[in-house]
Amino acid sequence: MRKKLEKSEAEWREQLTPEQYHVTREKGTERPFSGDYRVNDEQGIYHCVCCHAPLFENEHKFDAGCGWPSFDRPLGTGCVEHQADSSHGMQRVEVICARCDAHLGHVFPDGPQETTGQRFCINSVAIDFHPGE
Repeated sequence: MRKKLEKSEAEWREQLTPEQYHVTREKGTERPFSGDYRVNDEQGIYHCVCCHAPLFENEHKFDAGCGWPSFDRPLGTGCVEHQADSSHGMQRVEVICARCDAHLGHVFPDGPQETTGQRFCINSVAIDFHPGE
């Protein structure tokens, strides 16, 4: 496991757009159906917008109709971590980047049953697409 990447709040604010900072560092959520990667069908890898760690492969992306990019699994073991999230009066499982603790979204047990049964519902402003990887 790689060492955690740590930066000050000022360093994150300088690196990220205000919306990226709000979502990844303050656990915000972008508006549904507003993201750049909602309907991308090109082959490639999605990386963390904060630390550039590879997180998800486009091959495992599916249209869940929820308004955010959805994947049935992360790229590999250890690239994301799960944390209990009881905010907003709900019991959910938060997905964070294992390298820098960026908030990415949440994982739900209502994904494609023919694969993993999981739906990683990820904010598009939290990821950066690298085509052809």
